[in-house]
Amino acid sequence: MTAPALRVYEVHVRAYRRVWRGSVISTFFSPVLFLLAMGIGLGQLVDANGGSESLGAVSYLVFLAPGLLAATTMQTGAGDSAWPVMLGVKWAKTYDAALATPVRTDDLVYGHLLWVTTRLLLVAVVFTIVMAFFGAVSMPWGILAIAPAVLTGLAFAAPVLAFTAQLKNETGLTAMFRFGITPLFLFSGTFFPVSQLPDWMEPFAYLTPLWHGVVLTRSIALREPTALAWWVHASYLVGLVIVGTLLARRNLAKRLRS
Repeated sequence: MTAPALRVYEVHVRAYRRVWRGSVISTFFSPVLFLLAMGIGLGQLVDANGGSESLGAVSYLVFLAPGLLAATTMQTGAGDSAWPVMLGVKWAKTYDAALATPVRTDDLVYGHLLWVTTRLLLVAVVFTIVMAFFGAVSMPWGILAIAPAVLTGLAFAAPVLAFTAQLKNETGLTAMFRFGITPLFLFSGTFFPVSQLPDWMEPFAYLTPLWHGVVLTRSIALREPTALAWWVHASYLVGLVIVGTLLARRNLAKRLRS
């Protein structure tokens, strides 16, 4: 990590210090509301009708919570690499201003991803604390589940950064969230095992990054083995981070030169 990249990271930290209060609701109350409504509200119906038999003999709340943790980091990573990047490359053109300093495009990418990692860590820690409060996870397994959740968020943050860097307008971001992020949230094993999907949909679910993140996070939180080795899921996510970072460097450099 270069010194200019750390300066980019410092800019993000200083900006967040002024606006952090606005993220408290989404960071803290979102897991509370989701776990209350889905984990406890819907969970009582699922458990009362024998749904736990298909969930590995655990309550729906315990099954749901780690999946929501991974899905929340996905949304955070994607969101923080979408609109703020569009702000930098088009709306406010702060990236152009940064390039008038010793900062280079690679520094913008690395500094941004380092900041997103910090944001993901904060979100995952808060979510885990809420999970523990609801009795959905036991310690220290909840703490260990933070790492795959953060990795899941980064596996989306880097490719979304690459995607945003080459967009001419924000309509592409709206389409990405509507037709990409939201379906993944619903059909990648967060709310129910993907084995309950129609047969033709299962292979697609297994290819999604969120499924790998959900499986890895859930297996650690619940201390359960996975059908695939843990390193397979981790390698898939790490590969996306690497490829997304390389593409982000190329796309951002091309965009800022045009």
